[in-house]
Amino acid sequence: MRLLIAEDEKSLSRALAAILTRNNYSVDTVYDGEAALEYLEATNYDGLILDVMMPKMDGITALKTLRARGNTTPVLILSAKSEIDDKVLGLDSGANDYLTKPFDAKELLARIRAITRIQNTGTSSQITYGNITLDCATYELSSASSSFKLANREFQMMELLIANPTHLIPTQRFLEKIWGYDSDVEINVVWVYISYLRKKLDALGATIQIKAVRNAGYFLEEKA
Repeated sequence: MRLLIAEDEKSLSRALAAILTRNNYSVDTVYDGEAALEYLEATNYDGLILDVMMPKMDGITALKTLRARGNTTPVLILSAKSEIDDKVLGLDSGANDYLTKPFDAKELLARIRAITRIQNTGTSSQITYGNITLDCATYELSSASSSFKLANREFQMMELLIANPTHLIPTQRFLEKIWGYDSDVEINVVWVYISYLRKKLDALGATIQIKAVRNAGYFLEEKA
């Protein structure tokens, strides 16, 4: 399950991402409302954790814009603003729930499960391309002959590729979405994980392959 965190306090954003990743969520992080809308246009998320006070565009404006565009992604507002009027404004603007800071991690996880439960009822968690299936609930990459349980970053990379077959994914996009904007990870780490995935696809007897475009990125295609 993929979640987007829109929180401008980077230490809190990192803490939230760590909590969610440990609980088997795939997480992207942004630090302002405009970036949140850009990510939500480009990628399908199972839920959005949204701060209210953010630069460029505040959370309430971003939420109203999101709903005006017809996007129904479940939204949990996470805010230090705890007055009843603030909560009413957030919920009336389209949020599914409102949690005030500070919060307990167990309550955060329970509220995320609650807002995403209805959306995911009866919805398949599997993405298939060629003879390969990726299960987004179990992180399992499989073919008719075998399967692998992917590590978190392997899964995030494979999900991005298999959800956008034949589309070039820039190397920088992998770094930003999987390691974060402020990461100091070297760009060659993307190649390392691509290598891991290629080996797994070969072992599964895949009819699909990861192709590279020099100095640009990678895409998934069916073998000729």
